[in-house]
Amino acid sequence: MPTLLHIDSSALSEGSVSREVSAAYRAAWEAANPGATVIYRDLAAEPLPHLDAAGITAGFVPAEHRSPEQQEAHDLRDRLISELEQADAVVIGTPMYNFTIPSSLKAWLDQVILMGRSAGEQPSAAGTPVTVVSSRGGAYGPGTPRESFEFVTTYLEKVLTGMLALEVDFVVPEFTLARVNPAMAEFTDLADASKAQALVDAAARAQAVGAGVPA
Repeated sequence: MPTLLHIDSSALSEGSVSREVSAAYRAAWEAANPGATVIYRDLAAEPLPHLDAAGITAGFVPAEHRSPEQQEAHDLRDRLISELEQADAVVIGTPMYNFTIPSSLKAWLDQVILMGRSAGEQPSAAGTPVTVVSSRGGAYGPGTPRESFEFVTTYLEKVLTGMLALEVDFVVPEFTLARVNPAMAEFTDLADASKAQALVDAAARAQAVGAGVPA
């Protein structure tokens, strides 16, 4: 059966637009693949450790010579990379925090990017379709005053495509702070329209990807 890897990184358990839209993707993907397997990681509820010296050096040490710390770190990286490798599709929900991705998502990326396996000349998950739901409190698209401050899609495209050789598509709901920040009240209609479109786009993307996954 096909497998979906679903990752959420918003610190908010409720009221998160990135979680709502990634959930819509998952629902549409499961509808296209009844009985499929879903691997879910909530990086806020169960944060991963940041890559440390043990994790970096473990790959250069024969298994029989690894310290307990190195073996533990190696086992974690192996488990996370295996989840990516077995996935037929991936959806990642990420808000913009201080112009870039949450540190919890950066920790996941650092753990799964391993030269000679998931990255390098023959990335082990190459070609896997990935949909990134990138929510933003304001507007950072082309032509906006803060276009140059956008380091979510620009970073993830380089990492996911350039290093892991994944096929990446973005769904971007904007103005997510309009309903909670009185100073942005004038953008409420734009926020609602952007989220509605994101929900439609995510479902359509999931259906297209899901239909192309072999049973």
